[in-house]
Amino acid sequence: MADARASGGDRPLYSNGYKAAVLGLLLATYTFNFIDRTIIATIGQAIKVDLKLTDTQLGLLGGLYFALLYTLLGIPIARLAERWNRVTIISVSLVIWSGFTALCGAAANFGQLALYRFGVGVGEAGCSPPSHSLISDYYEPKKRASALSIYSFGIPLGTMFGAVAGGWLAQEFSWRVAFVIVGLPGLLLALIVKLVVKEPPRGHSEIVERPLEAEDVVVEPAPKPAFSMANEFAELWAVTKILFGKWPVLHMVLGVTIASFGSYGSGAFVPPYFVRTYGLGLAQVGLIVGLIGGFSAGVGTLVGGFLTDWAGKKNVKWYALTPAIGLIVATPIYIAAYLQTSWQTTALILLVPGIFHYTYLAPTFGVVQNSVEPRRRATATALLFFFLNLIALGGGPVFTGWLIDHLAQFNFNHPGSSGLLHALGGSFSDPGAQSFSASCPGGLAPKGSAPELAKACAGAMARSTQQGIIVSLCFYAWAGVHYGLAAIGLAKHMRESAGTK
Repeated sequence: MADARASGGDRPLYSNGYKAAVLGLLLATYTFNFIDRTIIATIGQAIKVDLKLTDTQLGLLGGLYFALLYTLLGIPIARLAERWNRVTIISVSLVIWSGFTALCGAAANFGQLALYRFGVGVGEAGCSPPSHSLISDYYEPKKRASALSIYSFGIPLGTMFGAVAGGWLAQEFSWRVAFVIVGLPGLLLALIVKLVVKEPPRGHSEIVERPLEAEDVVVEPAPKPAFSMANEFAELWAVTKILFGKWPVLHMVLGVTIASFGSYGSGAFVPPYFVRTYGLGLAQVGLIVGLIGGFSAGVGTLVGGFLTDWAGKKNVKWYALTPAIGLIVATPIYIAAYLQTSWQTTALILLVPGIFHYTYLAPTFGVVQNSVEPRRRATATALLFFFLNLIALGGGPVFTGWLIDHLAQFNFNHPGSSGLLHALGGSFSDPGAQSFSASCPGGLAPKGSAPELAKACAGAMARSTQQGIIVSLCFYAWAGVHYGLAAIGLAKHMRESAGTK
């Protein structure tokens, strides 16, 4: 382990102010990560109508086509980050995903857009594993969940800015302009990150926990592990055994994966829901969704980190119990919001559940980082994100889009269906003979169609989107159960982990 000390004693290498600046830049990077990742949800309705796509295709663009290379490349990039400069990896990755986001605006068809989304995923694979590792080297264990909650605040910030800016740009100009405008600023941020952020010694925060006097610092770097394929697989297996072989960590991994499946799945179709159900414009929808996400999800993310660090000092079980309670409480509030008949009431209710829902992020990341040795932290994040994002990000939007398509087929042929359970059963047993996709390409009746057809298309699309979102929201309660199970044995696991470092 690297020994990073000032010459006057065992004072830490970096000041609190500098650490805050680094965390702020990593937060900005993660914010752009989520702007570029999720903007397709906000402008998806415009893309769907322009390119005549199905909701399954929208789900693929927002989910699997992004997640596939994002998850697969995350592991080798993380292994590279364990022995190479993490700041450089983040900067280069930021250039790649920002460039491909801008290129999405040039796509002429579904195939080209899918190809560029693969490129966005390639770039974004180099963001969180090295970032989590850097943060864990800058911040000591008792502050780690709080620091990671600030980093994770990039999720609601990115969602908010992407929704507000993307919706306005798509409405005032086009969805193509929206991609270009949100993609290009990341190139400048990449340069700033490279010039400002310093690469800390591995395990630096495990050594000292007192403020810095920065003068006359002498750093003795740890030797980099020699590369060999046998060693790489051994390291991956060692981390895998912790993530999936330790009861508390396993259930936290399952919890974050299932919750994210529901979140990515429902979130991909929330902006289209407001357009399809209430007839709102993209700019208005972006403002509504962005402000709701920025407030509720932002508060929940920060509360999850700071509350669990505070409560965890008394009992480590709160790292699992806080997200368990939050997710179970959030589920019925979310469902109630989407059963309303006015967008104002829906939006007002949606301000509440995210505060409970997003408490799961920081505690999970904190437990994972604290469960492994410093030299394995980027790998732990990459393996967690591989499992989480391949299933949740890759499958969530596709599942919800596929479900909406099936429900639309049923609701189009059975406009008087009695409820969600009836529609779910009927969409697979008796979907109806008349093709919804042929009658309503892109979810809308062709120009010049009879008013009755236009009404039938719009009604089936709106109702099916509502039903698909509600089904996806139920995954939160399932995830909450796993977090409850994670509390069993968590204190013992954390004591054992602390003793092995």
